[in-house]
Amino acid sequence: MRDLYGLRLTTGEQAGRAYNEAIAAVLRLHPGAIGGASRAIALDPTFALGHAAVALLGYEFGERVDISARLAAARRHAVGATERERSHVHAVERHVGGDSGPLLRHLEQWPADSLLLSVAVPTIAFTGAPILPGQAWDLVESCRPAYGDDWWFTGLLAFMRQEQHRFDEAMDLACRSLDAEPAGGHAAHARAHAHYETGDHVSGLAWMDDWITHDGRTVERLAHFSWHAAMHELSLGDLDAVARRYDDQLQPTPALGCRALVDSGSLLWRWSITPGADGVPPIDDVLAIAPDVVAAPPTAFMAMHVAVAHCAAGDTAALVSLESWCARSDNRCIREVCTPLTQALRRLASGDPGKAADDLAAIESQLWRVGGSEAQREIVEETRIAALLRAGRYLEARDVLDTRLDRRHSPRDRRWRDEAASSLPASSAPRIRKLRL
Repeated sequence: MRDLYGLRLTTGEQAGRAYNEAIAAVLRLHPGAIGGASRAIALDPTFALGHAAVALLGYEFGERVDISARLAAARRHAVGATERERSHVHAVERHVGGDSGPLLRHLEQWPADSLLLSVAVPTIAFTGAPILPGQAWDLVESCRPAYGDDWWFTGLLAFMRQEQHRFDEAMDLACRSLDAEPAGGHAAHARAHAHYETGDHVSGLAWMDDWITHDGRTVERLAHFSWHAAMHELSLGDLDAVARRYDDQLQPTPALGCRALVDSGSLLWRWSITPGADGVPPIDDVLAIAPDVVAAPPTAFMAMHVAVAHCAAGDTAALVSLESWCARSDNRCIREVCTPLTQALRRLASGDPGKAADDLAAIESQLWRVGGSEAQREIVEETRIAALLRAGRYLEARDVLDTRLDRRHSPRDRRWRDEAASSLPASSAPRIRKLRL
C-alpha cells in the first residue's frame, strides 16, 4: 500500500485508503482528516502512521484526542514498520513535545512526506515549526523536485512566494493550482494573502466572496477565508460591512472550536481599536467556545490569540494567570515570546499603555517564532499603535503607521495616521518623507 505521493504504508488496503483520504482532506483543507485517520486505526489497530496522524492532528487542531495514548500506540507499532515510518512517528512525537528538529531532518530524507511538510511550514492548516521564515522557504524549495507540478505543492509554493513578497509569482502559482483544483484551500489562501499584502482590497474582496460561495464552499476552515474578506473590509474602513460579515459568517459556534479565537476573536480586537469603531460585540462568546484551549493553549500561536482575547475583554486577572502559565510552559516559544507578550497586554488592559507599547516593540523581532502569517502577527503591531495613541505618543504612532502605509494601501491606516498627526502639538515640526518611487 502506498500513500498519495508513493511512499510505502505498512498496512492493508482499507486502512491505507482511509489514511489517504485523511491526508487528502488536510491538503485540500476539507473536512474529515481526523475522522479518516481514526477509521484507519479502527480498520488496522497496528497501523503506526494512523495513530501518529490522529495525535498530530489532535495536537495541531486543538481537538479532543488522547494524544499520549495515540503516540504510545504509534511508537509501539512502528517497530515493525519501514524506516521512513519509524522516522515519521519519531518526528511527530518530538514535534508534539516542542522539538521540531527531527521533523525537519526527516524531510531532508523523505521530502514527499506531504503531511509532515504541511506541518513544518506555516500555512492556513498549521502554524509551522519554530524556524526562521527563510529556513521555511529553503525547506519548501528543497522539496520541490519531489512534487513537480503537483497542484497542492504549487499552492504551498505560492504561499511561500507571498511571504517572500514576490507577489506576482505568488498570484501566478496560486491561479495555476486553482485551475487544477478549484477547491484547493492552500492556493486560495495564498491568493488571499497576495491580494491583501498588495493593498488590492476591492478586487481581493470580490474574488474572496465569490470563492467562498462557490468553489470554496466545502472547505473546512471557511471562517478563515471569511476573516480574510473581513480584513479587506476593515482595511477599506467599511465597518458596517465588517459588522455584517461578523454576524453572518464569523459568529463563534461550537463548530469553529478554537479557530474562533484565531479568526473571530482577532477580528473583534482589530475592529475595536479601529478609528470610528462603535458597537463591537463583546468577546465573551469567543472565549467560551474552547475553554480547554483558553486554559492551556497547546501552541504559541494559540497562546498569542488567547492573550489578545483576554486583553479585548479587559480581563487583567485572566492575563495574570496566562502570563504565569506561559512562564512555566515546557514550550520554549511560549515561555520566551508569549510570556512578555501577555505581560504587555496585561499592562495595556490595566491602564499602562506606554509601558505596554515599549514591551510590544521589544518582542517584535521574535514574533515570527509563534508561527502563522505576517497578516495574523500584525495584530501585535496594531495593538502597539493603539497603545501609543492611548499613551499620547502620537509622533511614534504616526511613524509606525507611515511604515505600514509604505507596505500597502489602506484607508483605515490612512485615517488612523491622520488622527495621530492631528493630535500632535502645533509646535511639532512636520516630518519630511522621501517618496518611494
